[in-house]
Amino acid sequence: MTEVEAPRPEAGELLVKVAAASLNGIDAATAAGYMQGVMEHRFPLVIGGDFAGTVEALGEGVDGFAVGDAVFGVVMKPFLGSGSLAQYVTVPAAYGVAPIPEGLSVQDAGALGLAGTAALDSVNAVALATGETVLISGATGGVGALAVQLAAARGAKVIATARPGAQAAFVAALTDAEVHLVDFTGDLDAQVGALAPGGVDAVLHLAGDGARLAGLLRPGGRIAATGGFGPGDTRRQDVTVHAMRADPNAATLTALAEDAASGALRVPITAVYPLEQATDAFAAFSSGKLGKLAITCS
Repeated sequence: MTEVEAPRPEAGELLVKVAAASLNGIDAATAAGYMQGVMEHRFPLVIGGDFAGTVEALGEGVDGFAVGDAVFGVVMKPFLGSGSLAQYVTVPAAYGVAPIPEGLSVQDAGALGLAGTAALDSVNAVALATGETVLISGATGGVGALAVQLAAARGAKVIATARPGAQAAFVAALTDAEVHLVDFTGDLDAQVGALAPGGVDAVLHLAGDGARLAGLLRPGGRIAATGGFGPGDTRRQDVTVHAMRADPNAATLTALAEDAASGALRVPITAVYPLEQATDAFAAFSSGKLGKLAITCS
């Protein structure tokens, strides 16, 4: 923890007093140095993408927001450094931010933005329909835990990867719908084959070997991948591969927030850390702690 100069909103930006945030894979990758050469770094570099809080000030030309508005979203800037693990953050008013609706806690809002967008975008990319079978690999993480709920809500037959014990119990409790659990440390092909003999209709590749997962699709199946797996990474010509990049536009954030506020979608927070203990949160994240790890910033 250290003191830096408070940010000021530039034209088209909001200054948000941050109340809550959370950790995502890009935050851990930035802290570990893996994003060097991928995105510009501006120092002193404040990490963090997800945020929820109150508009403190408006930059020139901002419409649609007012000081005092409760907002949440994802910091969407073309560089790393102006992050949300701080008391204040500046964010573009036109992209990556939406109002917090009544009924949604600021803590849940602060953990919803990036993971929720990645989950919803992935489910939409494979055009999941009622009655179809989807395999969700990485169901115990923040994105996967939300994707399980979204897929079940569409009437899909959900197969999710989880080790027996705490992981399986966590995934099974995410939704009232039946979730078929498979152990990714065992014979995944046999387990999935028993549940979907002709292959699954869709795969959400959030963890694991993308080529192996693509092999579990039926002819004509679809796979959405957030981990760098793309169309050129499988030899199968009879499946469609969607390489995903989350798009936290206002419409998507609003839809997610409304579902969370109504109770249709549960933000799977499993631990909360004060900002002063953010390093403990990073350690827990790197050790594979389940669900979303929230951070309170005020």
